Amino acid sequence: MAGREDGNRQRETQAGPRPAWAEELLEHLRPAGRDVRRVVAWLAATLGATAALQDAAGNLVAGNRLPLDEDLVADLTTGRIASAAWQSRERHLRLVRVEHPSHACVLAVSRQDPFDRQASAVVTHTAQVIELLLTASESTAAGLRLSRATADLRLAILQLLMVEDTIAARRVAAGLWPGLLDAETACVYVVESTPEMRDRVAEECLDRTREDALVVRCPAMDGHVIVVGPRDTTGEALRSLVGRTPGLFLGGSVRQGLAQTATAYGQAVSALAVAHFRPDNTAVYAERTHPERLMDPVALRGWTSRVLRPLDALPHHTRAELLATTRLGLEFTAVNTAKVLGVSRNTVRARMERVEALLGTDFADLTVRAVVHLALNTRIGLPDVPSDGPPQPDLRLADLLSGSAIRTWGQGLLGRLDADARNPRRTLRTWIAVGGNAERAAQALGVHAQTVREHVRSAEPVLERQLLAGGTDLYEVVLAHLTVGDLDLPVLRGPA
Repeated sequence: MAGREDGNRQRETQAGPRPAWAEELLEHLRPAGRDVRRVVAWLAATLGATAALQDAAGNLVAGNRLPLDEDLVADLTTGRIASAAWQSRERHLRLVRVEHPSHACVLAVSRQDPFDRQASAVVTHTAQVIELLLTASESTAAGLRLSRATADLRLAILQLLMVEDTIAARRVAAGLWPGLLDAETACVYVVESTPEMRDRVAEECLDRTREDALVVRCPAMDGHVIVVGPRDTTGEALRSLVGRTPGLFLGGSVRQGLAQTATAYGQAVSALAVAHFRPDNTAVYAERTHPERLMDPVALRGWTSRVLRPLDALPHHTRAELLATTRLGLEFTAVNTAKVLGVSRNTVRARMERVEALLGTDFADLTVRAVVHLALNTRIGLPDVPSDGPPQPDLRLADLLSGSAIRTWGQGLLGRLDADARNPRRTLRTWIAVGGNAERAAQALGVHAQTVREHVRSAEPVLERQLLAGGTDLYEVVLAHLTVGDLDLPVLRGPA
């Protein structure tokens, strides 16, 4: 009869409501409460005991360390036994094997009172909850590792494209994204958000482009996502994303060859600045009249070959590396260039110093930077082979800048500043002459440095170019000064 009564009570317990401890334990499976350490602490508090979770090597995972027999722990972690109990006059000990995707753990509970049926059930069910949490944690960690590895691979592909190594970029991409870089040309886009939103924005970019584009979290700017889109549908997908998501801005390049990814990236960044003033928060790089298009193309190519001839003796890979690094280094800071290329800033500086030595010049001079930038951009369109024959001494920079078309362009551009009574044109010329240093320009002009900055900043909307940020816009303005004779022509002496 007693047995039947016990059986009846057991059936009533199973069919009836769960005890309070079970409800509390289940709460730890909710997304907000998934923490193994909290579960072990709850177990210790519920049983008035000391609890510890340790792995096979004896490392404490959660709880407070307990003195455990090493042989017994080994039997549990190797699967010889599933649980064990031990008692003395001072304490009672329960050990339970806890499965783990990569290795087994042991949950040990020690207390002064004996383990009755309820206490034993609490330990057993807690071990099962810990197994679930460890498995979920391992799966989440594996997913994060895979996601991180994939993101690192995308960045590596972008960095290869930045240094014009399209063959290696295609080989790396072919393993996971077959056909992604089969096209010869692509547009580069930069989506700007807050740093907190960027991960979600990057995932949205992947979803909307259906992984038909290379989506990379920019290593230099925390809020930027770079998208290299060989397909024509990429731009429309990103514009749709920006239109539906407040706080996003989109800048895009014109279509470029894959080897000109660095140039396209600079165009996208330039367009991004314009996007902040557009009602739809998007902009595509405007193909305005650039000064090099007003020069004799044959003379420009010949002059470029002569200027960059000192680099032609270098091995192909080294030359391409130096050219790509210098082109980016003239557009951005050394720190940001290093992040984009995945090298140290000291490496960037060392490469640019080597180019300085080969060209026999100094990049601290803005006129030098503008002229070398002109040569590098022209070099993109040249065949990737050393020029034949000796240098042609008649191909001088002065000749390139003396044509009527380029002089008219320079006079028209700088003439926009003449209506301002503050004479920002003089300030701008002086600021360029001292390497873009506001303090030194202020000393030369006898004004405050803040006045110099205000004059330069006020010239930006008039000239429709960013000046304080440096890069292509500034170099075009420098070339305009050179064409009208407001600044002296720089000298490139070649290697010593």
